[in-house]
Amino acid sequence: MRLLRKLTYYVSSIFRMVFGFKNFLSLIPFFLNRERGEQTEVVLSKSGLRLVARGAMDIWAIKETFLDAFYSRYGVAIENGWTVVDIGAGIGDFSIFVAHSNPQTKIYAFEPFPESYHLLERNIVLNGIENVFTYQAAIWSQAGVLHLDNVRGEPLQITSKEIHSAINEKSVIKVRALTLSQVFEAHAIDKLDLLKLDCEGAEYEILSGASSEVFNKIKRIIMEYHDIDGHHHDHLVSLLERHGYRVYCHDNFVHDDIGYLYAESV
Repeated sequence: MRLLRKLTYYVSSIFRMVFGFKNFLSLIPFFLNRERGEQTEVVLSKSGLRLVARGAMDIWAIKETFLDAFYSRYGVAIENGWTVVDIGAGIGDFSIFVAHSNPQTKIYAFEPFPESYHLLERNIVLNGIENVFTYQAAIWSQAGVLHLDNVRGEPLQITSKEIHSAINEKSVIKVRALTLSQVFEAHAIDKLDLLKLDCEGAEYEILSGASSEVFNKIKRIIMEYHDIDGHHHDHLVSLLERHGYRVYCHDNFVHDDIGYLYAESV
């Protein structure tokens, strides 16, 4: 049954990309050779939006955000005028997806990895987006400097582990870390309509380190969760329910250790 589900998902994904990406044929080589190092541009058929991607993983993320519409399917339709915080903004697919359809919405996008951050900024400029505000920083349970393992820079090739004992390794980078409380204070956010997280396992540290005061300001949370490094999304469900959220979880079509979680305060 699981195999059939995977096969159905992949076949439907191909059809969605054929019709959803204006230049799908030029993207095929990136799926045939996942080690291709050059960048390419993905053009959305319906909106005409263009996003620069590094390879198959970025292209797939664009598909999930724009064509599968996972965040709105498993979460909520975003309304114009909302305030949104995007943690783990990557190359900007979610922020641009929200900003393009909701020009009065303010999106604060945080991305710690330099290569992803540069593409985030580039894609925002490329599409003339003016309501996304970008920051090269990690969000964490405490402020300071994090040492992160930066493997190539493709989202799913970045380990979720913060490197404390390998500071001299070539793959380790230092990034500025902020807390949610600092973000809210810096931008005078008294009510956050939506918090989005896609941070490869860091969601556990971020949310477990947040105070009740912070949670009281967050109306909705949508994330891609990762059951990794001894963590399980059941821990997130319990945490959020204790803070007064109604929580919904959805399995990933392909991966057992990844899924979507949506929480709304009640």
